Amino acid sequence: MGTDADLTRRERAVVNAYQGGFPAVEHPFEPAAEAMRERGVDIEATALLETVRDLDERGVLSRFGPLVNAQEIGGAATLVAMHAPDDEFDEVVERINAHREVAHNYEREHPHLNVWFVVSVADEDRIETVLEEIEAETGQETYNLPKQREFRVEAKFSVDGPFAEASGENGDRGVEATDGEPATAGIDLSALGPGVEASEASTLTPAERDLVLEIQDGLPLSATPYADVADAIGRETEWVLETIARFDREGKIRRIGVVPNHYELGYTENGMTVWNVPDDLVDEVGPAVASLPFVTHCYERPRHEGVWPYNVFAMTHGRSEAESDRRIRQVRETMGDYWDVADEDWDSLFSTRILKKTGIRLSERIESTTR
Repeated sequence: MGTDADLTRRERAVVNAYQGGFPAVEHPFEPAAEAMRERGVDIEATALLETVRDLDERGVLSRFGPLVNAQEIGGAATLVAMHAPDDEFDEVVERINAHREVAHNYEREHPHLNVWFVVSVADEDRIETVLEEIEAETGQETYNLPKQREFRVEAKFSVDGPFAEASGENGDRGVEATDGEPATAGIDLSALGPGVEASEASTLTPAERDLVLEIQDGLPLSATPYADVADAIGRETEWVLETIARFDREGKIRRIGVVPNHYELGYTENGMTVWNVPDDLVDEVGPAVASLPFVTHCYERPRHEGVWPYNVFAMTHGRSEAESDRRIRQVRETMGDYWDVADEDWDSLFSTRILKKTGIRLSERIESTTR
């Protein structure tokens, strides 16, 4: 396991600069490097490419390229909680993980609901069937927690150095200055791409499907990654650039850039905070919590009477217990601006083990929306 202390200043700059906003142009590393030089980091296009490639090979990055928004591509997914008894834990988990539809599975600290997994399917009606099968195989009840509203999905992880994102935690993390001016969080060159408009199409063409499947695990680490993708699917480079730029505007792609492995950056404290927010306040509380820079995900999900009283989820990450505690405390303070939060109104479930992590299977979900 690495930490951000293992990174050079240049590597820190690359991680911070392009977790989004990487340009969709034929030779993207050239303007990306130029933008970094303009902001005080001396790097050429070749060195930028080599740095990204090295970070990827070392596991500091999960991948490089577009982050596909599976929800907008097709199919459906849901979060599920259940109890696995201590004396049957491994057997229960094995049976859950044997289902192809289970993409992620985590053990979390909770006195009863200690297993949390994501079910991803091509057809939403399939979710109920999968959960019925898991209940029959494990003898345990499942608690379906589908996303009702999304307030934020922005899993970016800043490290100390150039282009670092200010934490908003009273100096917990500063932002390195360049030429006497504070650096901004990241660099956004998305405007350099083709000038295309979002479409209202709710389905994908076969060519668009092929593109999504080609880029879902990242772009080739070459000087011309989009041209390489075009060659792989038998399309023109300009079409690939225009389609990716349009997908970005339509929300089918959340962002383009480096996707860090947050564990390798030292973000080992993964706290899922859950809150019993009064229903009439969710509209205000959700966006307020989502605006905190260290909150990576924030959703409204259903309660389960007598078992699960919480309806707002806010995910935080920290590089130490102390940092994590400060961030959770600030979430509570933000909640407290809207109502008197009692101890029984919230909880924080830390992950203790990754039980399965295969990623969302877009190859199956995408067929449901291809025309």
